[in-house]
Amino acid sequence: MSRRILATCALPYANGPIHIGHMVEHVQGDVWARAMRMAGHTVHFVCADDAHGTPIMLRAQREGITPEQLIADSNTQHQADFRDFHIGYDHYSSTHGEANRALTVRIYEALRDTRHIESKSVRQFYDPDKDMFLPDRFIKGECPHCHARDQYGDSCEVCGKTYTPTDLIEPYSVISGARPVEKESVHYFVRLGDFEPMLREWLAERRQAGGLQVEVVNKLEEWFSDGLRSWDISRDAPYFGFELPDAPGKFFYVWLDAPVGYLASFSEYAAEAGLDRDAFLEADAAAEAGTEMVHFIGKDITYFHTLFWPAMLHGAGLRTPSAVYVHGFLTVNGAKMSKSRGTFINARTYLEHLDPDYLRYYLAALLGPTLADLDLDFKAFEERVNSHLVGKWANIASRCAGFVHKFFDGRLTDAIAPELRQRYDDAVARLQPCAELFEKREYAHAMRLVMGVADDTNAWIAEKAPWKMAKDESQREQLHQVASMAINLFRLLSAWLKPVIPATVARAETFLSSTSSQFGDVDMPLAGHVLAPFQPLLTRIDPKKIQAMIDDSKSSMNAAPAPAATPATATQPATPTIGIDDFAKLDLRVGKVTVCEHVEGADKLLRFELDAGELGSRQIFSGIKAAYPEPEKLVGRNVVFIANLAPRKMRFGLSEGMILSAGEGGADLKLVEVDAAARPGATVR
Repeated sequence: MSRRILATCALPYANGPIHIGHMVEHVQGDVWARAMRMAGHTVHFVCADDAHGTPIMLRAQREGITPEQLIADSNTQHQADFRDFHIGYDHYSSTHGEANRALTVRIYEALRDTRHIESKSVRQFYDPDKDMFLPDRFIKGECPHCHARDQYGDSCEVCGKTYTPTDLIEPYSVISGARPVEKESVHYFVRLGDFEPMLREWLAERRQAGGLQVEVVNKLEEWFSDGLRSWDISRDAPYFGFELPDAPGKFFYVWLDAPVGYLASFSEYAAEAGLDRDAFLEADAAAEAGTEMVHFIGKDITYFHTLFWPAMLHGAGLRTPSAVYVHGFLTVNGAKMSKSRGTFINARTYLEHLDPDYLRYYLAALLGPTLADLDLDFKAFEERVNSHLVGKWANIASRCAGFVHKFFDGRLTDAIAPELRQRYDDAVARLQPCAELFEKREYAHAMRLVMGVADDTNAWIAEKAPWKMAKDESQREQLHQVASMAINLFRLLSAWLKPVIPATVARAETFLSSTSSQFGDVDMPLAGHVLAPFQPLLTRIDPKKIQAMIDDSKSSMNAAPAPAATPATATQPATPTIGIDDFAKLDLRVGKVTVCEHVEGADKLLRFELDAGELGSRQIFSGIKAAYPEPEKLVGRNVVFIANLAPRKMRFGLSEGMILSAGEGGADLKLVEVDAAARPGATVR
């Protein structure tokens, strides 16, 4: 029976670019949506940018633009990255829209009117310099448990313990460096405990239906035993978001209106496509229509999506999720992604060097239904793509297409011999379980089955040796049979790979002159069918391209914003102290700017040429474009640069040092200047 499903992935935050860690989730969701469609189901796949919150507001201030402009630019970039990774969203929106505002207010008012919302006075940290209340992640200090310094206000990244910001030792504002003070404010809360019976029932239903993983169910049981705390849903001005309709100066916390973006994005899409919105969103209508709503999320946001989200939906008369599928994180070469090692890779940087289907296949070959983390091992990545996609799958077509064109005018045999038809039917039967494996998100298992059939097909081709048959005219019919069956098996494998590597399979389908919209389309082999000329489908990964991607990711650090402010009043330093010998390792020199210009294709970089005296001329790229829109005016000024920093190869050229600047980032940055009488190349002491 065909199913009707609304599928979503967690909303990327509009404050930064898409990176390869995001791709774990969005590839998982996209493969699932494509596979379910090929299994005969209707899937509406939507997403949006999470566009509200203090970080958006502060970044916009630093860059001298409005938050609306910032999130619009980010949305354009995010959509381009997902599109170029072949993530096939039917609709991609933003939480800063009227559809989202209306649904958010509806949910709030429904909870308020049924007395599930309460207001109470809370004490929280306030930045006296910036005149604003501070979100937890904008406060740092010493962990009260393990005493690690520079930890955020909600949890310690060293020992993993959680706490409140007021528990921190020597706290400071990340924004200004000032020591925060406690101030009282009225906040609004959803009484989550009111929904415990409903949530337990929902949990039992999801567990029975397979809509929650065992690990998630176990974690939910722990949270129930700990007691469900009321959820703070408001923030004080200044804040970029939606204002509460009955509380001027109070704004909906981003974690209230962000997931509503799932429903708002679908509402917009339904209006455009003429779909019955209520059949997917309203509780009674969805129950009658038998529709489903499936979320793909990371394990760090499990609490919200499995407790608060279903509770607030239920309280507003909206349908609750049919399934919440949780995945682990992505590590690179066995470690957390790192900017300094070049393994924190933005999606666009990857796309400048490598085919997106390579990463899609590699992730699919690792993904299962558990919360286990995945590791992008670059050597394994290279070997798996080269071996599986090039050496096994594409190799079948490249080995046999030439025979069909050379000897049979590109036409497959009209009648397939019975013993070969049996080989095809056996392969069809072996691959049938893949449909269920895709549905259960057991992609790695499905890929093993696909590559197992590819292995056997290549072994069979080697056994038949069509290249030898081609030399003997008396074996022309046998050659035609073998080459035709090889192409049909290639077509069969292509259909099962299509959800994973859609763009590459599209090229294969051009060669085959045949497309498959459902898995069942390839249950019968083609006979008497004319092929298009064969073109190579993909090339082996060159390890030099991987290294170039890593190098570009490292060099992007030069364009990164300045680090957050350090504490102004803390008695302990925010960073480790160093000795005079450590400082002496830096070769700080005076450089006179002889050339300063914009870098074509770079959003944040300026290219400097410095007269460094006895050191000669130095080219340096610096990420201070926002602060100096007229770079030619910097010519003739003396600056300070690190002369003994290892050169970095960037895609715009070689950067031979680092120019020092001060400020919080963006337009706030200012060059560290030296007296005009200083000699170029002079040592800064």
